[in-house]
Amino acid sequence: MNKKQIQEFHQGNSFHAYKNFGAHLTESGTTFTLWAPKAKNVAVVGDFNSWNPLAHPMKQISPGIWTMFIPNIKAGEIYKYSITTPEGQIKLKADPYAFYSELRPATASVVADIDTYPWQDQKWQQKKKKKSVHQGPLNIYELHLGTWKTKKGQQMNYKEIAAQLIPYIKEMGYTHIEIMPIMEHPFDGSWGYQLTGYYSVTSRYGGINDLKSLIEQCHRNNIGVILDWVPSHFCRDDHGLRMLDGTPCYESHIQYLADNPQWGTSNFDYSKGEVLSFLISNAIYWIEEFHADGLRVDAVANILYLDFCKTPNEHTINEKGTNENLYAIEFLKKLNTTVDNLHPNTLMIAEDSSLFQGVTKKAHENGLGFSYKWNLGWMNDTLHYMQTPVSQRVVKHHQLTHPMTYSFSEKFLLPLSHDEVVHGKKSLLEKMEGDQWQKFASLKAYYGFKMAHPGKKLLFMGGEFGQKVEWRDYEQLQWQLLEEKPHKLLQQYVKELNHLYKNEKTLWEQDYSWNGFQWLQPDDTQNSIYAYQRIDKERNILIVISNFTPTVHHKYTLKVTTPGTYQEIFNSDLPQYGGSNLYNPTPKTTQKNTLTLLIPPLATIYLKLKK
Repeated sequence: MNKKQIQEFHQGNSFHAYKNFGAHLTESGTTFTLWAPKAKNVAVVGDFNSWNPLAHPMKQISPGIWTMFIPNIKAGEIYKYSITTPEGQIKLKADPYAFYSELRPATASVVADIDTYPWQDQKWQQKKKKKSVHQGPLNIYELHLGTWKTKKGQQMNYKEIAAQLIPYIKEMGYTHIEIMPIMEHPFDGSWGYQLTGYYSVTSRYGGINDLKSLIEQCHRNNIGVILDWVPSHFCRDDHGLRMLDGTPCYESHIQYLADNPQWGTSNFDYSKGEVLSFLISNAIYWIEEFHADGLRVDAVANILYLDFCKTPNEHTINEKGTNENLYAIEFLKKLNTTVDNLHPNTLMIAEDSSLFQGVTKKAHENGLGFSYKWNLGWMNDTLHYMQTPVSQRVVKHHQLTHPMTYSFSEKFLLPLSHDEVVHGKKSLLEKMEGDQWQKFASLKAYYGFKMAHPGKKLLFMGGEFGQKVEWRDYEQLQWQLLEEKPHKLLQQYVKELNHLYKNEKTLWEQDYSWNGFQWLQPDDTQNSIYAYQRIDKERNILIVISNFTPTVHHKYTLKVTTPGTYQEIFNSDLPQYGGSNLYNPTPKTTQKNTLTLLIPPLATIYLKLKK
């Protein structure tokens, strides 16, 4: 490392820090480099020296930066750093910048080469450069690799997953997959959200090139890949980042700011330039080295607010007298600006439960610079409505209209994620009211309502065929349910809805302004019917009508803004989806700007204006 690189690292301006830190192979051996600012001594230990800390002591090339070249160390060697703390204790730590790690429960880092994969996804990369992330459809299938499907009760590897997942995603019509964290983590039950190896591909499912192959195959099948990423907090396990050199390095020296009692983890300290370099470089690493098309940034509220999950007794006020983490705000701005500058059209998606303003505005507009923000308000309101008994929906009618009052304040994504089907919340199907037929009908109506609502889309695995039980992190989805007709027909419905969404520009071309949306009937509380229209840039119109009661309306009148003839193009009540076969068989022409329609029970229908 030269002086400029060292300075950039300390200042938080090193965006490829992983090229200098960690273990780097050469023709004759491996160079190891570590940041441990308060360490008395650091050594590289492993099987190659019988874990003897005296065999390969490292030298400081700059205060806090330790390095050493060891000849004849090849790919596959396991190692750790033996770090002597200021108090003289010795800690064995995994490499924060390691590219690979031992399979759990072992915890050593593994020397690995990340530059051997012959990428063949150039067409996808060129297409991505030409198209803005906001100009096309975005329909994401969220999945956990270890439990999507298993093989004889055991987790499949990256190659086995790719062979089954990619044809399925392509057939179902999703535009992207979002993979729950595949960075190294010691505990399966954390689902990957408590990391020890930020640069390390988890060895649970195979090797580095195996993951790259999965992503490349997605791209060659026109499927984008978003990786779940956790820059807000990290695992407390002894071999990880916490108290790396015996002192707070990656976390704050103020204990209540470092501690995250909700998750039993430690929070990053965004006031340290070295932490910024570590995290921003990590984002760039997954984008450049693994061709990730985007990152879903977990727990943004935990990043933004000093008092997130804190007690009233803890001092969580900044110098301005407010509760925002000012250093964290600057980190997020720098992160998103850097990604945008280096890799335009990369998706940066905020999972943010707070009311922070400007999450999807550019940093130079005093925003955070994300591409999209999860609309958790929409998710909570609409799911609460769907769980309300039909007879009580009159007083809950606003829960499906209220989200439109703020829908264009951010660039929102509508998530039905893993968080909604765990911890006693029930599966999506079991959240629905009524008997079995009504549950399936309600879920289809809800999906139709969601797909036409402004905002991009996300659905967690299993929701597409009506998983009955909550997601379990120790077994595969209930694929056997597809042997039952209602589940098979629901899957068919979701498949056709997905493909319609991709091809129907009214549903996504103007997602973020009133130019693309207009209420036609927001106030029919007595019938629990909602009607609105979506409009594309060429003024094509698609009318959406959702009926959230089991009542059939044979002559429902609806005033429209544009007279003409409307053809029903989609209906969740059709028999091929398990419905009661009530539909509008012939085009409907307006009379005095009014349509008279058959509205099926617990259903969503789409009608398109014929030109």
